[in-house]
Amino acid sequence: MSVQVILPRVMHVGADASHKAGEVLAQLGCSRPLLVTDKMMVKLGYAKAVQDALAQAGIASDVFDDTVPEPTDASIEAGVEKVRHGNYDSIIALGGGSPIDSAKAIAILGKHGGVVRDYKFPRQVNEAGLPIIAIPTTAGTGSECTKFTIITDEVRDEKMLCVGLGFMPVAALVDYHLTVSVPPRTTADTGIDALTHAMEAYVSRKASPYSDSQAIAAMRLIGPHLQRAYHDGNDKPAREAMMLGSTLAGIAFSNASVALVHGMSRPIGAFFHVPHGLSNAMLLPAVTQWSLPAAFARYADCARFIGAADAHDDDETANTRLIDFLYAINAELQVPTLEQFGAEHDRFFSLLPTMAEQALASGSPGNNPRVPGSEEIIDIYRSLWAEPQREAKRA
Repeated sequence: MSVQVILPRVMHVGADASHKAGEVLAQLGCSRPLLVTDKMMVKLGYAKAVQDALAQAGIASDVFDDTVPEPTDASIEAGVEKVRHGNYDSIIALGGGSPIDSAKAIAILGKHGGVVRDYKFPRQVNEAGLPIIAIPTTAGTGSECTKFTIITDEVRDEKMLCVGLGFMPVAALVDYHLTVSVPPRTTADTGIDALTHAMEAYVSRKASPYSDSQAIAAMRLIGPHLQRAYHDGNDKPAREAMMLGSTLAGIAFSNASVALVHGMSRPIGAFFHVPHGLSNAMLLPAVTQWSLPAAFARYADCARFIGAADAHDDDETANTRLIDFLYAINAELQVPTLEQFGAEHDRFFSLLPTMAEQALASGSPGNNPRVPGSEEIIDIYRSLWAEPQREAKRA
């Protein structure tokens, strides 16, 4: 049985890949781009560097820099209006997952109209929006090579998953130099996000030999380098490995789908404004432990790929070491519990049924090797409130 593989049409990967923006636009026959980014990218000079690269190719560009972390339907409205009333033939998305996700929604809504909820999963958005050239500046979301975007409905406090060919960038410029300035907290959160993408793609019910190959390569890159990048942002070999690992993990989950961690993560982000990667990190150990019985050999493989277990360890030993590793890395990277993050106790527990309902509605839990019901999701959520970080027992 064949599987469908969806990728950007053009990819440049490596040092200074972002300098290829003008060349790639010209190859695509585009000449009127809107640069969608955030104010930090402007402040750091990254937006100007991209504009300079475009200028060298004789291409002028406008900038929309009002994207926000964890984008909402309201936060993208001005960008959508700019596209609707402008004469743009393409979008360059510069930044972490939030600017790239914002750009994806802006590209579709700006061309086809409507509101984000019109495009929410289970609808498959296969119509093309404005072509997107994605330039990631964090090693985490993999959004530069995925067919997904996530936008929050502010009124309903719901993170809406949107899926389809229309959200896949036509080009990705993956330049690890842009990640050197990323602070430790963001490095940790985005790095565990990438690790989660790779692991969930590998254990997903939709996994294939193709997605496995990308997920395995990603885990082998991320496992040995995440802590290094966190502790020393100027460790360029670690930054390069994390950037490539993030992109490969993005390719893996875009073609195999994510699973229970992501399904449960989105409601935490929507209701309590926990950054996406951080909520994934909070969930990953508990969800992995709960899911183990249904994919025992696959999770043991993950342990070996990321370096938590040795090649000669049997599956039971490897999985014990995997769980210990996940708790230990959360402790080392200072991942807080929900209580430590500042979520309000009574509100959290009162929202558990709603959060479970939203998690199931996203479709992601159905890809998990062990598929939960609502009560099982609620039990996992409860365990996150003030769960102590376990002591690692690595040999």
